Amino acid sequence: MSAPIVKAEGLARFYDVKEGFLSKTQTVRALAGVDFELSPGKTLAIVGESGCGKSTLARLITMIEEPSAGRLTLDGTEVRPDTWASLRETVQIVFQDPYGSLNPRQKIGTILMEPLVINRPQMPASEREASAREMMDLVGLRSEHFDRYPHMFSGGQRQRISIARALMLNPKILVLDEPVSALDVSIQSQILNLLVELQDRLGLAYLFISHDLSVVKHFADDVIVMYLGRAVEKASKQTLFAAPRHPYSKALLSTTPRADPEAKKDRIKLEGELPSPLNVPPGCAFAPRCWLATDTCRAAMPPMEGETGHQVACYHPL
Repeated sequence: MSAPIVKAEGLARFYDVKEGFLSKTQTVRALAGVDFELSPGKTLAIVGESGCGKSTLARLITMIEEPSAGRLTLDGTEVRPDTWASLRETVQIVFQDPYGSLNPRQKIGTILMEPLVINRPQMPASEREASAREMMDLVGLRSEHFDRYPHMFSGGQRQRISIARALMLNPKILVLDEPVSALDVSIQSQILNLLVELQDRLGLAYLFISHDLSVVKHFADDVIVMYLGRAVEKASKQTLFAAPRHPYSKALLSTTPRADPEAKKDRIKLEGELPSPLNVPPGCAFAPRCWLATDTCRAAMPPMEGETGHQVACYHPL
């Protein structure tokens, strides 16, 4: 088994916020200590409700923001302010919105060559153009698209352009922040199949951020379920979908639509509201909504325990 290309240990990100001019500063623990490893050629999915810390984790992996605590290693090098520049080409991101992530005033060729202009200024212009045209062909775009503007393309084509831009620097890691959620269902499958082909050809590692569990089931190798900034369950895709052990994971999976209209539906409806990230309850954050919660759950945070292939943070696992 190859060495992990991404390794996170206790990765955390906190934000200080104030509700008003005279109010006290409060701390939002957007990410409160996450551990995981990701190997080349593999896809790790991060799932959970809005506000669980998925996108915050993406910003830390791509070095858009600096961790408040913990340790992050990319391709064997620890991420620190003095190593950011050397690691920029190692990891790239594909954003959720293909309409908002492209500059409407630039032609596609200019958009694709821009990473090379910034990071490899010594490269001749002819080589930059040749590289951009080659990348367009790789993602299924035609040569005549080179001189067109983003508004002239469909959503699926724009996401192909975004993927091509992310690959221009030959990264080893791609962070996919809900890359198909803004697309039609028929186009989603095309983009996912393209990503699978690129991973097989280039050996890329994917960190796949998503709230669509049906897509995760098709696309991922391993899954981390998050709740209010913490990982509550880690498992392979097959293990998690077959036998989730955390009550929150069970409830989350019960919302996944099924193609069989006659299949038994066992929908779990969670009671109560998601706690405020400014006032996370003590103990297990899921306890106020959990039907298995006891005083132990409300008193102390459960540790992540279990076998290497399936770990759960719960005092009463299913």
